Formats: sequence, C-alpha cells, structure tokens
Amino acid sequence: MSAALEPGWLAVLDDEFEKDYMKNLKSFLQQEKQNGKTVYPKGSDIFNALNTTPFDEVKVVILGQDPYHGVGQAHGLSFSVQKGIATPPSLKNIYKELETDIEGFTTPNHGNLIHWAEQGVLLLNATLTVRASEAGSHQNRGWEIFTDEIIKALSEKRKHLVFLLWGKYAQQKASLIDQQKHYVLTAAHPSPFSAYNGFFGSKHFSKANQLLVQNNLSPIDWKLPS
Repeated sequence: MSAALEPGWLAVLDDEFEKDYMKNLKSFLQQEKQNGKTVYPKGSDIFNALNTTPFDEVKVVILGQDPYHGVGQAHGLSFSVQKGIATPPSLKNIYKELETDIEGFTTPNHGNLIHWAEQGVLLLNATLTVRASEAGSHQNRGWEIFTDEIIKALSEKRKHLVFLLWGKYAQQKASLIDQQKHYVLTAAHPSPFSAYNGFFGSKHFSKANQLLVQNNLSPIDWKLPS
C-alpha cells in the first residue's frame, strides 16, 4: 500500500496515513500477503479511484461496498472491471438503466468505467481491498474509516456534488454529506436481487446531469466507448 496520491487528495488525506487505524490496516495487508493470501486489486490500483478522479474535479460520487473478488476483476473503481473480463450482474443492470435513461446509450462489450472516472465520477468503494474469492473479507479493518474521511472532505470542501447512493449500505453514508451544499439521490442497489425494487426507473444518470447543468457544470457523457 502506497500513499502516492493525486496532489489534491493528498492535501486532504495525508494526515490519515499517520493514524493508528491506517498503520494497523497496513500491517493487516502485509500479514495477508505473508500468509500467502491473494489480495485484490493489485497494490498500484488500490487508490485508482482517487488518482483517476482528482479531488478538485469530482462532480458525481458513486459508492460501492467492496472490490470484486474474482481473478482480474478489481482495478480500484467501484462497479468497474477490466476490459476482457465478463461484465458482472450489477453492472449489467446499470447498463440496462442507462439504456432507458440516456438517449443513445448502448451497452458496451466491456465493463470498464474509466471513461466516467476521467470526467469527474468518483467510483469509490467503502472498502478498498479484498481477499481473493472471499467477498467482504477486508471489511471492518479500517478502510471504512478512510473512505468516510473521503466523503467528509468532499462534503466540507466542495459544493454542488451529486452523490448516487444505491442500496442500504451506501445510503447509510448520507449522514456524512451536507445536503445544504450537495445533492443525494437514493435508489435500490443494482444487484439482481434488488434492482427491480427501485433502481430500474430511477433515472439517476439524467438527473445527475440536470443538477450539474443547473450549477453551470458540464454534464457527464455516460456513453462508454467500446
């Protein structure tokens, strides 16, 4: 784990790396590797969300829970997988919603969302690492403290951000956000278990763009190149 962060993020998060919870987390990750465990994503991708979407350029935040735990899937962006990896079920449902919400959107032949991240969509997981084949295996080890600080920093130091909180877990983070300054849109999680309970038809992508435009910010191009 390295604290090599984009300068804007480093300015607001640098102190976190000296705190006991982060030192304990680093020790835990080292112990995992010493025990022969495979950890995803690879070390250089752990902070990919922050390094792809600079602090001062964030417009929209999409919060996931923890990384994909299959081979080659996780690369540090929530809901996103590397090209060449099968599109996971939740992301397939995100694409289905986009097809009905964004004119001209067609589902791409991949699940890589870096095009969004490069435009200001922070694709943040609450937990930034996971043990191979063990969903949730790195929860409650300290990452959530760190990512809560990310949300708090955005809430405090930025304005007119759009937070898309899907599912109960993400919605619990709403208490960290100053809703006098920012917008919070909530819906069911896009998982196949819950997408029909209010994710489909939520039109969060067009609504986010409407909110950005009314604050004189450029909208997100949600269409994904092949």
